[in-house]
Amino acid sequence: MYNKGLYSDWVPKPLQLLLIVLLLAVVMPLGGVYTGNISYLVSGTGAMTEYFMWANYATTIGMGACMPIVLRLKMRFKVRDKMTVLLVLLGLLSYINGTTMQPMIFVFTALFIGFLKMMVTIELFLPLMMMIGNRGMFYGLFYTFVLVMNQVAAYYAVVVSIHYNWQQFYIIAAVLCFILALIHWIFMHDKYFALKVPLHYIDWMSIMLFVSTFMFSAYVFSFGKQQDWWNSKNILNASIAAFVSFALLVVRQFTLKRPYLSFKIFKQNNVQHGLFMLLWLGMFLGTTSLQNTFAVGVLGYDQKTNAGLSILMIPGIILAGTVAVFWFKREIPLKMFIFSGFSAMMGYALIMYFSMVLEFNYENWYLPMFLKGYGMCSLFISVWFYTLDKLEMDDMLAAIGLVLVWRTFLAVGFFSALYSWFQYRFQVTAVGDLAVYIDGMTVTPQTLAANMKTLQLNAIIVSGKKIFGYIILTGFGVLLYIITHHFGRERFQYLRFIRVLGGKSVIARRRLRERKKILEEIKDAAGPAV
Repeated sequence: MYNKGLYSDWVPKPLQLLLIVLLLAVVMPLGGVYTGNISYLVSGTGAMTEYFMWANYATTIGMGACMPIVLRLKMRFKVRDKMTVLLVLLGLLSYINGTTMQPMIFVFTALFIGFLKMMVTIELFLPLMMMIGNRGMFYGLFYTFVLVMNQVAAYYAVVVSIHYNWQQFYIIAAVLCFILALIHWIFMHDKYFALKVPLHYIDWMSIMLFVSTFMFSAYVFSFGKQQDWWNSKNILNASIAAFVSFALLVVRQFTLKRPYLSFKIFKQNNVQHGLFMLLWLGMFLGTTSLQNTFAVGVLGYDQKTNAGLSILMIPGIILAGTVAVFWFKREIPLKMFIFSGFSAMMGYALIMYFSMVLEFNYENWYLPMFLKGYGMCSLFISVWFYTLDKLEMDDMLAAIGLVLVWRTFLAVGFFSALYSWFQYRFQVTAVGDLAVYIDGMTVTPQTLAANMKTLQLNAIIVSGKKIFGYIILTGFGVLLYIITHHFGRERFQYLRFIRVLGGKSVIARRRLRERKKILEEIKDAAGPAV
């Protein structure tokens, strides 16, 4: 027998919804590394920060690698058996992270956590989609909940690390996974979702090539600054390995009867423009590194205060989700919703550009973080909806892994690495420019240390302002692109204005009325004839 639900028939519907929400709240924020916790991992393990940045990227890569085969895995196993085993494995991986001191173990466990997490997530998508009905409204509710939980998890990872140590949060996550595994073993039904399908159709070699392509790329983005980019043999070799792996992956797809990836959807107009917009979303999301440098390096915030900035995004995230539900319920065209998201990101960049000073108060963060939260959530919902709109299920699943990696890893990782390189170069230039004002008449040996610190802080601010300035200039171009893009509507509608100016709109409306009247008459006449 088959059952497309998750839980046994005797479980009440409100309890089923509660269990789904509980599962989302625990599994979705789960990762190999929590970004607010990286400084404690570095001090606790003695490893470089770049290893944990690499592990952070690995979680997304694992999710992308699982996406093309997730439906086949869903149909192969019974729901209860699969969910229980996955939760136990996620708990074990979190426990391993909480007890190890080797940074490379974090990288590999993060990759597997992402892979397994996507298998759990797909089980929750279908019941929620059936309950909500509208795909756009589902995105609005789902992304709002997930983004809020990610901010909360990042904050409490820091809080637990301060009061106890960085290992305790991983242990707590492991215990929660084990408890959920026990609960779902009790409440879930022991049936298949649909017809049982074999696993031998999965091309594991393609999965290995996919993982190696983006893991080598993540190594380049993470260690590029530390190893001086192309002057490093390791960076050069990793770049070549990523390119060769991707080339082999593409060639292999054209030789398989059942390819792991499909490149068919990338010919569609909405997918191309969606990927283009996701790239510029990555440009704005990559500013998190600049924000952290300013908050910690210049303003001197501790890790808890800095992590609290992510909590300030939650009101904006909730507002974006509320607007999205209203927008999709009324079936309003997406253009202005996407425009509002990029405008909010532009507002965040403008405020940061004009407000980055040594006297920046904590209250000054409220508005920019609100705008950033609104922009991030609204663009995650709207651009993702537009990119995957009107795609067949098979084609979408066969390519969504690449789109996911593009959105969350490649775009953000590329701009984060670019900003770190520019920040270093601009900082060196700023120190040279500011050194003009240092001489024996203005700086004495007694005040040298204090003046050098102020000089360095001002150099960091100058470099950050320059980068934000370039982001703002690019952002105006993005807004112009959004306002002129058709978003699936008919092009060249400006011809209507020509008709109005020519005085022909009245004639056009009269012809439409006459045509409608003739059709009504024909229909009325046809009735008695039949």
